Amino acid sequence: MANSPLQHGPGIAWADRYVTTPPWDIGRPQPAFAALADQGAVRGRVLDAGCGTGEHTLLAAALGLDATGVDLAPRALDAARGKAGERGLAARFLRHDARALAGLGERFDTVLDCGLFHVFMGDDRVAYVAGLRSVLSSGGRYFMLGCSDRQPDDQWRRHRMSRQEIEAAFTDGWRIDSLERATIDTNAHPDGVRAWLLAATAT
Repeated sequence: MANSPLQHGPGIAWADRYVTTPPWDIGRPQPAFAALADQGAVRGRVLDAGCGTGEHTLLAAALGLDATGVDLAPRALDAARGKAGERGLAARFLRHDARALAGLGERFDTVLDCGLFHVFMGDDRVAYVAGLRSVLSSGGRYFMLGCSDRQPDDQWRRHRMSRQEIEAAFTDGWRIDSLERATIDTNAHPDGVRAWLLAATAT
């Protein structure tokens, strides 16, 4: 599965999403994740799942942490590596399918996910959550920022999630620490996109 395309909307492969700048690529970390870093919640070995152009991987690297980003979009990964070089930061960027995280053969203490969980449905979501659990050390934490069902914009309709939907995905092997209302900043929504911020611990 590591090289299979991930569809993002009807007929659009994820690898093609960075021909032009997508709405979620804002050139800086999401404020919700920057706040987590300021609070010391991002720690240890860090995996940025669906890293895009690498802002959250580089956020972790700037803290002096061992940071890895994975994505399926070659253009995004090239941009991420370029940013790392420009900023003098040591980070690793791999082309890998987040639905097969166990294939990395590694363990992490923190996993960051901005806008990836909400693109998965059905078996893909089950596989992703199982993979998360397999790569997180016991006591490791997963932070997810995803589109909320409170978001009225039809552009995000396919990705809107309810609180109950998120809670149902993290039962066996997880403890949900918090699930709070948040915002995803984009380059197309002046007020941002209404979101959920999940913090969950692998048990």
